[in-house]
Amino acid sequence: MNPIIEFCISNLGMGGYEAMQKLEDDPDLDIVEYGCLDHCDLCAETLYALVNGEVVTGDSPEDLVKNIYQYLEDNPMF
Repeated sequence: MNPIIEFCISNLGMGGYEAMQKLEDDPDLDIVEYGCLDHCDLCAETLYALVNGEVVTGDSPEDLVKNIYQYLEDNPMF
């Protein structure tokens, strides 16, 4: 079972798309995009994704990718 990374389509338009593209290259991740993840206040302020249901943020697409991988390292599924 792969970690699930969820993106809000509105946040993708703010720069998250670049992070999502990088993560899609990793066959060990399942990437999903939704119309809304109900984190509108967060979405308006920063880049973010839900990683196995937990919010992970980043100041830039590169920072978001780095923080997602760090979260996965710190919180293994098994």
